[in-house]
Amino acid sequence: MANQELSEQEIVRRKSMQALRDRGIEPYPAAEYKVTGHSVEIKENFKDDEEPRREVTVAGRIMSRRIMGKASFMELQDADGRIQIYVSRDDLCPGEDKDMYNVVFKKLLDIGDFIGVKGYVFRTQMGEISIHAEEITVLSKSLRPLPVVKMKDGKAYDAFTDPEQRYRQRYVDLVVNKGIKDIFIKRTKIYNTMREYFNEHGIMEVETPILQAIPGGASARPFITHHNALDIPLYLRIANELYLKRLIVGGFDGVYEFAKDFRNEGMDRTHNPEFTCMEIYVAYKDYKWMMSFTEKLLEKICIAVNGSTEVTIGDHTVSFKAPYPRVTMTQAILDHTGFDITGKTEEELRAFCKQEGIEVDESYGKGKLIDEIFGEKCEGSYIQPTFITDYPIEMSPLTKRHRENPELTERFELMVNGKELANAYSELNDPIDQYERFVEQMRLADKGDDEAMIIDGDFIRALEYGMPPTSGMGIGMDRLTMLMTGQEAIQEVLLFPQMRPQKKQAKEEENEEKEGE
Repeated sequence: MANQELSEQEIVRRKSMQALRDRGIEPYPAAEYKVTGHSVEIKENFKDDEEPRREVTVAGRIMSRRIMGKASFMELQDADGRIQIYVSRDDLCPGEDKDMYNVVFKKLLDIGDFIGVKGYVFRTQMGEISIHAEEITVLSKSLRPLPVVKMKDGKAYDAFTDPEQRYRQRYVDLVVNKGIKDIFIKRTKIYNTMREYFNEHGIMEVETPILQAIPGGASARPFITHHNALDIPLYLRIANELYLKRLIVGGFDGVYEFAKDFRNEGMDRTHNPEFTCMEIYVAYKDYKWMMSFTEKLLEKICIAVNGSTEVTIGDHTVSFKAPYPRVTMTQAILDHTGFDITGKTEEELRAFCKQEGIEVDESYGKGKLIDEIFGEKCEGSYIQPTFITDYPIEMSPLTKRHRENPELTERFELMVNGKELANAYSELNDPIDQYERFVEQMRLADKGDDEAMIIDGDFIRALEYGMPPTSGMGIGMDRLTMLMTGQEAIQEVLLFPQMRPQKKQAKEEENEEKEGE
């Protein structure tokens, strides 16, 4: 990078880096640095009367400094939190040579640099538990200044709060913004709690292909790529359902997978084109069993993550304490619109959508029309966890027909905070019925529905070998993390969300401004 492209601070930091090397101090050492303590644990276990004083070695990033002649204070941030470091010139440099303090520490180290500190733990006169530094080691020189917040006349400056910047530079966001890291620690707790719960039930974690010849298991527009060696098109999976059900055919009683799925569709505050979905399939169970299994799982997760069964999301307090209400799809639409979808034709459904101002495409069949009605008129009303059950057959091409009404299916979706969180079925295991449903999907594709499912001949063949009664369920992990951490945008729970290229975005904003003029 040429000097004219660097800020004044960046130039100064590069000069400091060279000055360290000139003194024989490598700013990026290769040797292991053995850490014996971390900030939070050190403070929690400190005892004022402990003798001898506890010797520790810590490492982290300098986040603030107060230099006061022969003594200084700085705040060190490690993986757990922050701790104050006290640096005395004469203790750090007991001999005649004070260069390590006077030059290296005071002039060549900057906020953002990684250092290692060896010393003992004590409490200052102001009552703050700190580390008295006896040795400081440079571990990594920061060449860009961190956006550290400064207060002047009651106003904050250099705050790193713009979402666009935060999502693009998550590495900075995690360093300077309190609480961001906690979201992702909680995300890991969610995964670990789910794995523990599934494993306790004897259900096995597996992996299935991401590159698929047929994008099956959901109604969505796929990403397509090309395999050069095989000279065939391949799709990034939109779901892993059909592969997991093949494993049930193969003799597993229960399988689950945390799968990266990809859907070439819109982006907003609740959708990202790359997302994580957990899907689970258990033999000899039905959707009623899965409802009970799911509500107990979510109650367990909420307690593990938040210490209670409740979480605050925006203006709502959501309780994940089981059990949850069950409402049929037909009843939900009737309750919110007064319209009974039972026995209605495609034309009648389309006419109702037009009457209610619900935008629908000419390619939509009965299933999508009903889905649009529910999404527009009902979905947002379900804040507390609620199972919406017994979907019309047109909406559920992979679901077993309802045991009491063949026009319906044994399916539920779990609604929370006005959005779908989980989707589950009593799985369709009749290969002839499944083939006929696929054919109907192809009819919709011919009408222009680019989200209709493609016939998967190998999956039909697998079902012909026999699949036991099975219940399956999928949960969007990103949306679940949003709920459990009280976030209202999916970008807040993805470490690196998909973003528009900066140049393209700048051009679009420029065009919007021109159009506004």
